[in-house]
Amino acid sequence: MAKIVSIHSFRGGTGKSNTTANVASLLATSGRRVGVIDADIQSPGIHVLFGISGDDVGASLNDFLWGDREIRDVAVDVTDGAAGAGGRLFLIPSSMQPGEITRVLRDGYDPHRLTTGLRQLVDDLSLDVLMIDTHPGLNEETLLSLVLSHVLLIVMRPDEQDYEGTGITARVARELDVPRIHIMVNKAPAELDPQHVEERVRAAFGCNVAAVLPHSDELMRLASAGVFSQRFPNHPLTDLYRRVAGVITDE
Repeated sequence: MAKIVSIHSFRGGTGKSNTTANVASLLATSGRRVGVIDADIQSPGIHVLFGISGDDVGASLNDFLWGDREIRDVAVDVTDGAAGAGGRLFLIPSSMQPGEITRVLRDGYDPHRLTTGLRQLVDDLSLDVLMIDTHPGLNEETLLSLVLSHVLLIVMRPDEQDYEGTGITARVARELDVPRIHIMVNKAPAELDPQHVEERVRAAFGCNVAAVLPHSDELMRLASAGVFSQRFPNHPLTDLYRRVAGVITDE
């Protein structure tokens, strides 16, 4: 059975989309069929990591939500050449057109259509894993995606505001009976001891810590112009992304 994984953060700027793209790419490299949905419809951007400019996003998730297209018809094959045997990576982007974003902000959309589309996409593309790059914070569509998810990965920074927001997110996820909740700490300064950070997070939230990722100058220099794990497959940071991929797939 396919796993549905929500990648979420309470605030923006945690590196949630970078995490989603890197973990998804590594899962495809291991031979899985992986779908990534950019559900951050108000401020999309994960398409850039896969080498697609906003102007080149044709059919999008927005077209499905407005009833103009089937969700399988807006999926873009972004499989890297290094994908393992049988591995494929599909992206369902959101529109970068100002009019489309304004329409979402003004009129909203039917979140239940999105949840129906997620289930349909898994079947249509024979996915092993569907990853949802959510909008930061807690809103109706985020809550519905959590209800559907087998796994929630909360991405946070070792920042006091993130500690508070992550606690809220973890409590809500438990109330929604999300089966498995993991936390990934991102952008940890070099002077922080990863083991100490992991122990503090586990004690604060009672959740498994998938990994503590350090601040990376190499990742910052890449500046979203590609997926880090594809560019630097032997980098220690890529090894940590592999660890996260293993945690969310029970390996």
